[in-house]
Amino acid sequence: MLWPVLFWSLPWTLLFAYIATMVRDPPPLPEGPAPVRPLVSVIVPARNEAHNIGMCVRSLVASDYPEVEIIVVDDRSDDDTGAVARAVGRGNVVRVTVLDGAPVPDGWFGKQWACWQGAREARGEVLLFTDADTVHGPVLLGRAVAELHATRADCLTVIGRQIMVSFWERLVQPQVFTLLAVRYPRMGGEPLAQPRWRSAIANGQYMLFRRASYDALGGHKAVRYEAAEDLRLAQRTVRTGRRLIVRSAYEDFGTRMYRGLGEIIAGWSKNMVQAGLQTMPPAFRWAAPPLMLLAGFVLWLLPPLALGLALAGWLGPTWLAWSATVTGVVVLFWTGVGIKFGAPAWIGPLYPLGALVGHWVLLRSWLGRDRVNWKGRSYSWDVYADAADEHAR
Repeated sequence: MLWPVLFWSLPWTLLFAYIATMVRDPPPLPEGPAPVRPLVSVIVPARNEAHNIGMCVRSLVASDYPEVEIIVVDDRSDDDTGAVARAVGRGNVVRVTVLDGAPVPDGWFGKQWACWQGAREARGEVLLFTDADTVHGPVLLGRAVAELHATRADCLTVIGRQIMVSFWERLVQPQVFTLLAVRYPRMGGEPLAQPRWRSAIANGQYMLFRRASYDALGGHKAVRYEAAEDLRLAQRTVRTGRRLIVRSAYEDFGTRMYRGLGEIIAGWSKNMVQAGLQTMPPAFRWAAPPLMLLAGFVLWLLPPLALGLALAGWLGPTWLAWSATVTGVVVLFWTGVGIKFGAPAWIGPLYPLGALVGHWVLLRSWLGRDRVNWKGRSYSWDVYADAADEHAR
């Protein structure tokens, strides 16, 4: 019985060996202030973010970096986003400006249009694009500017901690980010060479550009109709021969992306397939979603399903031994992952529930691949198109 169990467990053995040996967190931002202090324009696109924007702006104005202007672009919100942002004082920064965004033109996504408006208002030599659901430590910007200078990067992107409060956040978010890490195992190593541009990725929650580099790339206008503008800006940066640097700052930077199950499903559904397919050549994209669904089912749902059937007497002792072994190992794995992300250990054994949510998100994203819906707006979308690649040639 032992040999069949070991043989059938080989895919999980290889996967966990790969994760243990290959997946690494990005290097941390070095400590210490920036040796040069150019004016940094922090641009915050915000649509219906009244529940987040106050905390975000308050953390930004508390920065100990002396040369900062903050530009909040209220993207025609239906709530009090603009009023909440205006109520925050100037704090330590040069100025805080809240722009009332213009209507989104045809051929643009709302976030890119808001970022583009903010960039046109900005006076800084360095541009930071950050999201309204982020929280920044006071030393973060100085550390980021110092690393931008030290590495001679055109774009520096920072990975922070995920702030998770609800049960569903703690269950699903660690799984999504772990699978992203498997796709991008050493995202913080040496800058990617130009031919590997499809493996470039950036965190849209924190993208720090030299102004000259941003303008040369075409800025958000170059990715104005992309479901995952951060990914496409990263790819464009590398493909055009520029330097993209990825660093981490878990203590100084945090994001609460989604609040509860509904936001998780809507948020990831809007670009999971759209972004994933743009990391591979167009010729292979048609096969990727069904293969991803099949692989996810086999890896995460088949073992506990087989265990349940074996315990019910529907499968024989070999199946029982195999399914119990693999399920136990997978439970331990996801428990460890959850603890790393700050989730309680008891969530680990519930991982199949999180995997089911993940499969539904992937299926929903695939079935709705010709349309992106987010924050009350709907965009038609050709998931197999590669328009941004044409612009980079």
